[in-house]
Amino acid sequence: MFTSDTPMRSRARASAVLAGLLSVMALACPASAGAQQSYGLGQPLTKAEIAGWDIDVKPDGSGLPPGSGSAARGAAIYTAKCLACHGVKGEGGLANKLAGGLGTLATPGAQKTIGSYWPYATTPFDYIRRAMPHNAPQSLSTDEVYSLTAYILYLNGIVGENDVMNARTLPKVNMPNRAGFKPVVD
Repeated sequence: MFTSDTPMRSRARASAVLAGLLSVMALACPASAGAQQSYGLGQPLTKAEIAGWDIDVKPDGSGLPPGSGSAARGAAIYTAKCLACHGVKGEGGLANKLAGGLGTLATPGAQKTIGSYWPYATTPFDYIRRAMPHNAPQSLSTDEVYSLTAYILYLNGIVGENDVMNARTLPKVNMPNRAGFKPVVD
């Protein structure tokens, strides 16, 4: 039910909310541009801690660590650590399909797999290294990551079963959709 004082109550509530927001902002902003506030939370990261998370790999291979692997070695690792989610031979399951889909991107049934969509072979290495397996990210050794990457590339018909993937060879792998991505121009 509306009464004659309803607009006044709304203005009072709005004023109270605004006053509260201004108070929070005043506490969050330093009194002067040069002032530094310390909240007593956390601690500065060491260079070693930062280095532990600075593990990205670029398309040209920058950031790839020493190590190596082949699809032949990757098959057993895939069976033990990836098959439950990604299915037999990367055909999909609980998680995304990893293999197949070549030539489907321009069709209504497009399949974005590592072989059909991703432009650089270093991308799956980077992703596997940082995020897989889902239940234990960053638990794989570098050689296991190279081997899994080689195996997935093998499943997509991109490398041979005994081709060795390492920091020198992986960036040279020519992915089927490499030309499918165009640089963004500002």
